[in-house]
Amino acid sequence: MATHANIMIWFLVSQVVFLVMVPRIEAKVPAVIVFGDSSVDAGNNNFIPTVARSNFQPYGRDFAGGHATGRFSNGRIATDFIAQRLGIKQTIPAYLDTAYNISDFATGVTFASAGTGYDNVTSDVLSVIPLWKELDYFQDYQKELKAHLGEKQANQTITEAVYIISVGTNDFLENYYAFPSRRRSEFTITQYQDLLAGIAESFVKKLHSLGARKISLGGLPPMGCMPLERTTNMMGQHLCVESYNNLALEFNGRLSNLVVKLNKQLPGVKLVFSNPYYAFMHIILKPALYGFEVTQLACCATGMFEMGYACGRTNPFTCPNADKYVFWDAFHPTEKTNHIMADYVVKKFLYKFL
Repeated sequence: MATHANIMIWFLVSQVVFLVMVPRIEAKVPAVIVFGDSSVDAGNNNFIPTVARSNFQPYGRDFAGGHATGRFSNGRIATDFIAQRLGIKQTIPAYLDTAYNISDFATGVTFASAGTGYDNVTSDVLSVIPLWKELDYFQDYQKELKAHLGEKQANQTITEAVYIISVGTNDFLENYYAFPSRRRSEFTITQYQDLLAGIAESFVKKLHSLGARKISLGGLPPMGCMPLERTTNMMGQHLCVESYNNLALEFNGRLSNLVVKLNKQLPGVKLVFSNPYYAFMHIILKPALYGFEVTQLACCATGMFEMGYACGRTNPFTCPNADKYVFWDAFHPTEKTNHIMADYVVKKFLYKFL
């Protein structure tokens, strides 16, 4: 605990400046290409047979036109704001969304699938798109891009694009620590982290082999502070689950070391570790600095455990103003939190690509 406290004190002293919104950056990258889970899925799951969906109200109620797109938020998600901050566009569309085509995807696309993880077993839990399949979609996209832009310009876009990977939370909370858990009977938590880090390494190497050079590998947030985890932490007085937060810190350390290693190994790569943990924890510990009032409960429904279909339009408890809440549902941040975190990630990590 002492180490964790010292790290937090350092962060509070040195990073409060990130409250200031970074100015809009003129586009120096041609596209933002996204892989991952519900943190960055803009609606791919709408087009596959799974219960892991959010294409209904009140999801999207603060999105343009009040449209529920399949984003797990009341509005936009972090990658939308990143694309805006990079001067590219307002939103990043889902690859499987038939309302868009290659001309839309040429400047940004997400292959992410809510409920997925590094581990294929994680994607099986809710029958969603596994991470390897997201890479398959990326290869299909490359062919479409070359037909659309021509070989030379398409290759330039592929090389200069910023690649964002945001995944991992589900591997622990939906898979390893679920009951019953196949993985927990097969691996200790240390061994399982090693397994996931190995998959992350293979994924980045494959992405590099397909032409990616500017890659952001995202870390885990303080997942023990999600409303669902606090709700079920009855013995701990509904405080954040420290064991989960410590696990996030430990796994983030593995990913950080992996980034250092791969930057030395992969020719021409610019790989960054985008760590959301301390910035997100700062919001939870000091919500008033950001205009938030509620951190323990989510806006949707009772705010204790609902997400997806449990977060329905008929629930009478959903809050009127999501901007007062850090979390939208029991697992996902509000649009306002996504905006703050996106600004932080661009200013702290992605600036290296500009």
